[in-house]
Amino acid sequence: MSSSISSVANGREADSKIAPGPILLLGAPGVGKGTQAKELVKLWGIPQISTGDLLRANVAQSTSLGQVAKEIMGRGELVPDSLVNEMVAVRLQQPDTINGYILDGFPRTLGQAGWLDGRLAAQAGTLPVVAVSIQVNYNQLLRRITGRRNCPVCQTIYNVYVNPPKQDGVCDVEGTALTQRADDTEEVFKERMRAYGALTAPVVEHYRGLGRFAEVDGDRPIGMIAAGIVAAVERLRK
Repeated sequence: MSSSISSVANGREADSKIAPGPILLLGAPGVGKGTQAKELVKLWGIPQISTGDLLRANVAQSTSLGQVAKEIMGRGELVPDSLVNEMVAVRLQQPDTINGYILDGFPRTLGQAGWLDGRLAAQAGTLPVVAVSIQVNYNQLLRRITGRRNCPVCQTIYNVYVNPPKQDGVCDVEGTALTQRADDTEEVFKERMRAYGALTAPVVEHYRGLGRFAEVDGDRPIGMIAAGIVAAVERLRK
C-alpha cells in the first residue's frame, strides 16, 4: 500500500502522488458519495462539483443560465442536458479545477458523458474522466435509508438498525422525539434505485468500455473506502 493510500486508510490527510484529474464518483442512493467526495477533496485539494449545487447557485445568483433554469423549473419541467452542460463548462473554467475535480451527479446520462469526454479531449494536456463506483448491496442500502432517524433539535442522525438511540424513538442528547424524512421510505427508495439504474447503467458501461472504470467496496469504514478509491484512481491513471 502506498503512503498516500495508507494515510487515507488511517484517517489522516496526505498528499497524493498523482495528479487526480477529473474523477466521477458513482453510487446508488445511500452509498455515501458525499462523504467520500469530502475525503477526496481534503486529500487532493481539488473541488467537488455537484450539478445540484451549481443549479442552485446559478438560480440564487440570477445568472443568465440560472434565469433560464428557474423559468424551466417553474413550469415543472426538467432542466435539459444542454443547460446543465453549460453550467458545468463555466465551472470548469475556474482555476481551482486545474489539477482535477470530483464530479458528483454529473455526467448523469450518456449524453452528458459524451459531451464531457468531447470537451476534455479537445483541450490539450487535459486528463480524461475516470469513473469509480461505490458498491453496497441492495438490502444494506435499504437498511441505511429506511432506518435513518433525525433529531429535529441537534440534527444528530441515528439508524434504528446499526446506530439506534438508547431509548427507542428519542434523541440521546435532547430527549426529543426523532423524525423520519418523508423520502426515507422503502417505496421512495425503490423508485430512486430504479431511476438511478436506468440513467446510470449506460454511463457505467460507457466508461467501462473505455477502460476507465473501477468499483470499490462501500460496506467498510470511511477511511478504507477512501483508500480504495485512491488506489482505483492510481490504477486507472497509469
